[in-house]
Amino acid sequence: MEIYNTLTRQKEKFIPREDGKVSIYVCGPTTYNYIHLGNARPLVFFDTIRRYFVQQGFQVKYIQNFTDIDDKIIKRSFEEGLDASIISQKYIEEYYRDADALNVARANCHPRVSGHMKEIIEMIAVLIEKRFAYAVEGNIYFDVSSFPEYGKLSHRSSDEILAGARVEVDPRKKNPADFALWKAARKGEPFWESPWGAGRPGWHIECSAMSLKYLGSGFDIHGGGMDLIFPHHENEIAQSEAATGKLFARYWVHNGFITINQDKMSKSLGNFFLVREILEKFNSLTVRFFLLSTHYRSPLDFDFEKLDASGQGLERLKNSIELLEEAIQKHSSVAIKENDSDFQASLSELKKRFNQAMDDDFNTALAIGIFFEAAKEVNTFLNQNTVMDKADLVKAIELYAYFNSVLGLFKTGPEGKFILDEKPHADDSLVQSLIELLLKVRQEARTKKDWSTADRIRSGLKEIGIIIEDTPDGVRWKLSI
Repeated sequence: MEIYNTLTRQKEKFIPREDGKVSIYVCGPTTYNYIHLGNARPLVFFDTIRRYFVQQGFQVKYIQNFTDIDDKIIKRSFEEGLDASIISQKYIEEYYRDADALNVARANCHPRVSGHMKEIIEMIAVLIEKRFAYAVEGNIYFDVSSFPEYGKLSHRSSDEILAGARVEVDPRKKNPADFALWKAARKGEPFWESPWGAGRPGWHIECSAMSLKYLGSGFDIHGGGMDLIFPHHENEIAQSEAATGKLFARYWVHNGFITINQDKMSKSLGNFFLVREILEKFNSLTVRFFLLSTHYRSPLDFDFEKLDASGQGLERLKNSIELLEEAIQKHSSVAIKENDSDFQASLSELKKRFNQAMDDDFNTALAIGIFFEAAKEVNTFLNQNTVMDKADLVKAIELYAYFNSVLGLFKTGPEGKFILDEKPHADDSLVQSLIELLLKVRQEARTKKDWSTADRIRSGLKEIGIIIEDTPDGVRWKLSI
């Protein structure tokens, strides 16, 4: 397997830190709004590479954070007159709805900034002690000049760093490019106590603290969109390697932008489409197909005609699966041959080529093309044969299942059986919506310190078999049976 490493600007053979194990950290959303299609691209892509590693027999530890305290969240909380924690919780829940629709599996852990202040403060203290950071009136800044390798990820010169640094102008800094590790509290904003006074963390320190906590120094893959290369990931490297004296991450993987008429899709430009809005018109797995249909490092220009084409492509694969499943049911009583057929050999070759595509820097576009080749091969086989051996059919459906286990283009049920009708059962959807509504009411009660109402909701749900768990990463619910 070869992976393009942004740090070295070349493909490198993938050698994990530990044999048989892969550790991945991906920067998650800032939870002040619904995710847009540009947010969804890394979400779907890194879910796919995680799936591939699992299918190759690796034990994968996958971490994706939530930035649940940030200037944008605070601004939104002022606009809506709600506590910032309520805003964050709302959009974390909405994120899960969109992620589930896109067939994205939950990370092993979704840490939140608000639940990791201890680790963040401890890391800042280390940087101050080692003289990589300095205090100015309750603010703590990282001294960029103290880290000679600053700029090694983005490959920017000192002049480019100064010109491109997205930092607030502050004449108290030693260097304009120095970035905030800790921000002194401002009136009306959320804050936490620290050795330097009340305040909250800067954006970059949070991911360093959380990734190091859950994965340790030298973890395998750090991922995100290309827009995070500078300053976010550049700053993560500087503060992490300054604090630990060790390699931070081995491979840096960044997906390209989604564009609208060649311009980057972003909330700041106002040219974005929310995933929630797109899903009102298109099948969610059509959207996933679209996001994987172009190599991840290439820009992906969006228009609705391309989504229509993706839907048609997905329908062709679905039809082939249905034909194959019908043939399996029809020929289920046919004896299995002892020897592989030419047809099975052809399918094995397709699987080999699929793996080669994924091993070549996760080329999902080529992998999808091979899925279509397989569908053509299977359809031809079914059309040209009236008497078929069950072994051939089983081999074909196993190949489809393998492709899908990596690409996630179709949802599956027990024993990996394809679910080709994505429409949810009305009763299931209604129950989930009602539970989520009750959890929101409970969270509002807890925020107001109305413990009686919060406990009454908890006990009432327990009586009907729904267990609530309050965790550092937020509230979770599950059935008691």
